[in-house]
Amino acid sequence: MNFHISSQLKDHICYSFEPLRTQAAAKSLPIPYILSKSIEQWIERRSGDTVDLSPENVRLFATAAVDMWLRAVHSFLISASLTKTSPIWSSVSGYYASHYCVRAFAHLLGYFQSFREKKIAKLEFLGTRGRCSFRQKRGSDREHQFYWKVVKETPSFSADPLFKNNVDESDSIIAEVKHRDIANYCDHLSSYIPQFSPLNEEILKSRIAFIAGMHFDAPPSPQKSKFPDVETIQILAYHRIVRFREVVNEVLGDSNRFWKVNRSPAWTAKFINFQLTEQGGIRSISLRS
Repeated sequence: MNFHISSQLKDHICYSFEPLRTQAAAKSLPIPYILSKSIEQWIERRSGDTVDLSPENVRLFATAAVDMWLRAVHSFLISASLTKTSPIWSSVSGYYASHYCVRAFAHLLGYFQSFREKKIAKLEFLGTRGRCSFRQKRGSDREHQFYWKVVKETPSFSADPLFKNNVDESDSIIAEVKHRDIANYCDHLSSYIPQFSPLNEEILKSRIAFIAGMHFDAPPSPQKSKFPDVETIQILAYHRIVRFREVVNEVLGDSNRFWKVNRSPAWTAKFINFQLTEQGGIRSISLRS
């Protein structure tokens, strides 16, 4: 199977990250809520269907993507830490690692859902100039389906088996979001809660090494009969985290200072190297077009 980043997507990523090319390492991520609040202001002042954006505004989609990816990495570390201590919350944090990673891809593609304005913002480029368009949020645009859907429908990712619509696929395969839903809304789940034991650094490193070394020909799907299917949830989350890093690395390499700083967070160094087994199967995917 071949995987191609389209020239259009490469240009989009380059243009989005260009204002960050020489960004200093210290305090490289903007303040909280800056993109969502900026979108609200753009909606208020637009004179037509779109708003022209300055490079300082364009970069917010890139920083939002990286910030969301870092949140995915953090959630994955939590999931791996809780594997034996709390399988049900391990599956929930593992699901959120995937969801945050999918959101990171969606922001990388230029999409952002404004909760307060109930609109979908989309960043596009006319030449190298960024502009943002908006459409009304529909009833089907729930966050845990919308971001997954826009990534799956993007040509560069539509054939990648790591990405799917976040809905039940069959009587035996459970949608990943159901791990969150069951933990939040179902009753009598004590059978999934073992006696508590404290977290251990070596156990965490061992678990991540196990997940990173798993080999399969196609991404597994969570099985209803195995709920909470922690291993599958963690495998999918880790592979998506690595895929995001590979995609941005492929486009930017070492040329962008902001990305070079953030692609290997110091707080992950003892636990995770963002590598996968090289045994064919899913790892045979090429990122070069």
